[in-house]
Amino acid sequence: MENVARPWPALWSLVIGFFMILIDTTIVSVANPSIMEGLGTDINAVIWVTSAYLLAYAVPLLITGRLGDRFGPKKLYLSGLVVFTLASLWCGLAGDVQTLITARIFQGLGAAIMTPQTMAVITRIFPPDRRGAAMGLWGATAGLATLVGPILGGLLVDSLGWEWIFFINVPVGIVGFILAWRFVPTLSTHPHKFDIPGVLLSAVGLFLLVFGIQEGETYNWGTIVGPISVWGLIIAGVLVLGAFILWQRFNKGEPLLPLGLFRDRNFSLANIGITAVGFTVTAFALPLIFYYQLVRGMTPTESALMMVPMALISGGLAPVVGKIIDRVNPKYITAGGLVLMAVALFWNSAMMHPDTPILLFLLPSAVLGFANAGIWAPLSSTATRNLPPRQAGAGSGVYNTTRQIGAVLGSAAIAVLIQARLAEELPAQSPGADGMEFSGQLPEALHEGFSTAMGQSILLPAGVILVGAAVALFFAKPKAVAGWGSQPAAAAAAEGPTKAL
Repeated sequence: MENVARPWPALWSLVIGFFMILIDTTIVSVANPSIMEGLGTDINAVIWVTSAYLLAYAVPLLITGRLGDRFGPKKLYLSGLVVFTLASLWCGLAGDVQTLITARIFQGLGAAIMTPQTMAVITRIFPPDRRGAAMGLWGATAGLATLVGPILGGLLVDSLGWEWIFFINVPVGIVGFILAWRFVPTLSTHPHKFDIPGVLLSAVGLFLLVFGIQEGETYNWGTIVGPISVWGLIIAGVLVLGAFILWQRFNKGEPLLPLGLFRDRNFSLANIGITAVGFTVTAFALPLIFYYQLVRGMTPTESALMMVPMALISGGLAPVVGKIIDRVNPKYITAGGLVLMAVALFWNSAMMHPDTPILLFLLPSAVLGFANAGIWAPLSSTATRNLPPRQAGAGSGVYNTTRQIGAVLGSAAIAVLIQARLAEELPAQSPGADGMEFSGQLPEALHEGFSTAMGQSILLPAGVILVGAAVALFFAKPKAVAGWGSQPAAAAAAEGPTKAL
């Protein structure tokens, strides 16, 4: 167990890098038209600017989390930050789309190295019964990034050009590196044997699964090339991941993924919950933004500003909720937050008509702010409360992997549903009737059908988040904390061999 005299400066140093990673998952979508024009490419190529980043981010998380346990989260975090910052500079300097996609792969790898370390450090430097406030800040960062990404992207693209959505990461990365070097403690490491078969199986399985789901819509859920199909990749990914789990179960050495983590009921349920959250947060934004821009004629920046109540309330309340969950059973706050999110989405769905006063949409946006404040910190705190320090990285890797897989599933599912609802609600031969092939504001005659299709699509993430709320009700009451941070030798002996550097 680690005793750190000044954990808060360490956390603030990590939040800078975490915020930058989250920004980069959303900021590029605003710049896609400018990238297409600037690099003289097409929509299929520019989609890969985002897809390559998400793939490189999601696939290695299990591995990078374990690397943090082995070599120390500070070393891994700083290494990832260097890779991410240099890759950002490379992205901005790219002269063609192929170079940009390659640079985005390295950017995703840097993000994958960094992300599990932020959560692992929180788990190791804050006692379980005082971890809620720290997780509250972690959650507030996620909420604020959802607002800042699209708005900052719009402002940078409009004023300086698309390259600056990447260049801006360079000074932020340098400041983040200096602060993390100064304030993040060098924590004890643990002599893990690296599970090479597990690494290969997990990487191949996750790549096949994530690639298949993420790119399914691009290939109409059919053939990709020759005998290779989308569903073939997805099924192969599931089978390989099944083989990975079997290997972890019967591996006589030290597995990459300690399955014993899932004996903790709250860890298992929190992973289901964060998968539902990842799915919902990714899925609901797309139909809502389409409605704002194509029916109501808003610019990307204006539509992003409709999320201001959500971000401000979430950012302001998350630290408060974090302190509360250190004293009360977090399952009620988590379930309440997830139910509130469903209420806000059902409310949005009901209001999505061409003549609804646009300012009314700020009300469900505010409800989403209260919901977000009650979700991120309680879920992450519940997931990590019982993790032993030697498995903090592994647990963080699992948690962030399930969140990313939820996001990929949400992105793919909402795209399919939007297509289906547009085909049903719009007249044949109209823009978008056979899919999302439209640009600019729609003709007024199509507004009602398009709005109805978008409103119906939001019902899917609303239903998924209700499943998450039901799961949260089964959280076990947190156990009392005794002896955290004291008698390290006895604790180390109880948890297995450790090695302090």
